[in-house]
Amino acid sequence: MNIVLKIWETRDVEALLKYAGNPKITQFMSDGFAGVSTPEGAAKFIVFANSGSDKIYRAIQVDGQIVGGIGVMVQTDIYRKNAELGYWLAEPFWGKGITTKAIEMLVSEATEQLDITRIFARPFHTNKASHRVLEKAGFRLEAVLEKAVFKNGEYLDEWIYAIRI
Repeated sequence: MNIVLKIWETRDVEALLKYAGNPKITQFMSDGFAGVSTPEGAAKFIVFANSGSDKIYRAIQVDGQIVGGIGVMVQTDIYRKNAELGYWLAEPFWGKGITTKAIEMLVSEATEQLDITRIFARPFHTNKASHRVLEKAGFRLEAVLEKAVFKNGEYLDEWIYAIRI
């Protein structure tokens, strides 16, 4: 299996439309992520992903097919040495170690390109697969914020994982 992180391109809209709207994915994402499942939203996301120097957003490509997305965004003000990590993977590719490898690859790229010392992710307590992926990639659980998230009509705990670089 050949895993590559590639720059998002306009022609990648179809891949976003094919996989990103899956409710099994969106249930664990911010509400704003749902916008990428429309042609207009996907196109806007690709423009956003390739703008500015305060972030790195990549498509996860497996054997030539785009199957997910991953990115880090540098924070501002007193948090400027931190970057938040986000990612998603198409359901047919779950359980194959792809996300762990993609996280490791992106952390390496971020270490080289961004002026940061910490990368963090904030999965919901219900996203056990994401907890395992982060731990396998070397992230440690730093905090649990109880009922900090309101998603789909319910309060969820937010788990904060981080890695120092």
